[in-house]
Amino acid sequence: MVKPSDKNAVVFKTCPLCEAMCGLRIEVENGSVQSIRGDCDDPFSRGHVCPKAVALTDIHTDPDRLQRPMLRNAHGWKEISWSEALDLAARGLHQVQKKNGRSSVAVYLGNPTVHNLGAMLFVPIFLRSLGSRSVFSATSVDQLPHMVAAQQMFGHRMLVPVPDLDRTDFLLILGANPVASNGSMMTAPDVARRLRAIRDRGGRIVVVDPRKTETAQASDEHVFIRPGTDALLLLAMLRIVLGEGAEIGPLADLCDGLEDLRDLAGDVDLELCATCTGIELPTIRRLASQLMEAPRAACYGRMGASTQAFGGLCQWLVTTLNTVTGNLDREGGAMFTEPAFDLVRGPRAFALGRGRLAQRVSRVRALPDFASELPVAALAEEMLEPGEGQIRGFVCFAGNPVLSTPNGSQLERGLQSLDFMISVDPYLNETSRHANLILPPTSPLEREHFDIAFHSLAIRNTAKYSPPVFEPSPDAQHDWQILHELQQRVVDLRAGKRLKNRVMANMLRRMGPAGLLDLGLRFGPRGPGLNPFSNGLTLKRLRRQPHGVDLGPLQSCLRNRLPSAHPRINLTPKACVDDVKRLWQTFRDQPGSFANSRLLLIGRRHVRDNNSWMHNTRRLMRGSPRCTLFMHPVDAGRLDLSDGDEATVRSRTGQVCVRVTVTDDVMPGVVSLPHGYGHSRPGIRLSVAEQHAGASINDLTDDQAVDELTGNAVLNGTPVSVSPVA
Repeated sequence: MVKPSDKNAVVFKTCPLCEAMCGLRIEVENGSVQSIRGDCDDPFSRGHVCPKAVALTDIHTDPDRLQRPMLRNAHGWKEISWSEALDLAARGLHQVQKKNGRSSVAVYLGNPTVHNLGAMLFVPIFLRSLGSRSVFSATSVDQLPHMVAAQQMFGHRMLVPVPDLDRTDFLLILGANPVASNGSMMTAPDVARRLRAIRDRGGRIVVVDPRKTETAQASDEHVFIRPGTDALLLLAMLRIVLGEGAEIGPLADLCDGLEDLRDLAGDVDLELCATCTGIELPTIRRLASQLMEAPRAACYGRMGASTQAFGGLCQWLVTTLNTVTGNLDREGGAMFTEPAFDLVRGPRAFALGRGRLAQRVSRVRALPDFASELPVAALAEEMLEPGEGQIRGFVCFAGNPVLSTPNGSQLERGLQSLDFMISVDPYLNETSRHANLILPPTSPLEREHFDIAFHSLAIRNTAKYSPPVFEPSPDAQHDWQILHELQQRVVDLRAGKRLKNRVMANMLRRMGPAGLLDLGLRFGPRGPGLNPFSNGLTLKRLRRQPHGVDLGPLQSCLRNRLPSAHPRINLTPKACVDDVKRLWQTFRDQPGSFANSRLLLIGRRHVRDNNSWMHNTRRLMRGSPRCTLFMHPVDAGRLDLSDGDEATVRSRTGQVCVRVTVTDDVMPGVVSLPHGYGHSRPGIRLSVAEQHAGASINDLTDDQAVDELTGNAVLNGTPVSVSPVA
């Protein structure tokens, strides 16, 4: 860490902005960042860095970033002290819970939470103290189908297999664009180079997607597919693979339900699947054969396959295909990590629960919960619908759900109806502007870092601790400190200042994230435990390795990773098999009409975007506006639209006006709009031109559209109409 007395220093740090965990070399002179480059000595990222990492200094010095707590009153916003802000926040939450019950205060956890060591360790403590069952997060607009499939098949939500990119010979990608996302549910820095390496060694990459993405352009083959039909393609491939006698391999003795799976696949109508997906049957057969016959192969599905009406089925079928082709838990296939900080079989205090589906349901629509979280698609209605259990208070932690969850306009109405709201966020944004209090944490360069979650999803076993670059000012609070102080104040108001609570609070405060991390490492699978003479991994030893530690390639380990309560692989979970019936009911009735339906809207992202934030960073926003509507020339001509025209896009939930980009990178009948934009609401200040504000795709997505199996929001395949702006 650079102390005030240090004029010049070099600090090595892991970028905390996305899943790739790229190592950074940060040069500091006279207390300011002079350069941020890739760390060539990082054993995982090997010098790779994306444009977002370079913009870390822009966040740190951003004039828009809040430095002190902000209180909203009748005249606008004013700065107040931390002591006053935390007292007001705790009293507000306590009063709402005292009047309406504990679950009347909801919590939303945004995506940056999982990139923050302190938040990952202290959020669970805060949630337990708050005692609310109204917990929501970005999980249910993102990776929930992966976690449900993992829990159903392997008994734990964090047993998510990842493609062994560095050793595979054939990679089938569905609905994923890792070149732009830097990998997702697959931590893999410098994905573009790793994909090139597959082709250079004679391997093959096929991308199935409604848009010819940056990843598709770098692959051997791109296959268009109609949005929302990936489960039909996967079922057709499953029938073909099982019909040709695929071998499960060494895991056969662990698998249950193979014969039931054969029966299920035997009922698949291949012609119907081809008609509905828009993929010719010979192509489907070829993809299935390549996945089965390649020496080392992996199938990988991501956002496009998850955020649709059958996202849960897609992720179950992806893993099932990898299993029945013998590519699960084998070199070059879909494998599992053995992280130093183990969320599956590590110390009980840190290991995540297995997660159960539909232990309870939401109040208004009876949507299933998972791992004690409700689907975020239900958040707005739980605020707006009167009655017992109505949400009246809200804690928004590191999130902007007005832009990132379906039907954002409805959520805005819900936020306006609340009795009390706090936002833990460094910006006045589309969501936090509705809060009574904004509590801004320190910048990423002022925090220590260790990727608890993404070491568990990496394509190679590594471990790395990063110190802060700068010492925060005395009048600043880390995320974990804000959570800890709020938690302690809420407990004191509810139960009084009990000695037991005070002792525990003081212990946690003294330990902080570093102390808890050290415990997790010491008593994890690679730690020394209580043995002082062991060479096991500890935080002290990690600190001595500023570039990180390479723990080797992924190894076959599933036999030892399965929980003792679920020691087998379930190929046919009942919830998934039952959901196949819904799939057939959806597509068997009118398969021909599907191709002639309204335009279907899908999302997209760019390597210089970071969800709904960093759009006020000038170096990332250079060039022409990226928030445009991609439309195929056939559709544009039919609607009398030309490249650069303004168009109105309408759905059941709302409408937006956007500029059209005519391109054959999207298939006919499909339009695409990037997510995370829409910074044009009152009170939002951007330090860049308004031309980059864009339109929010989530003013068009439908909160009523969810994957019934998992509760995940359906953000792809939204029916829309498009017309020229008068």
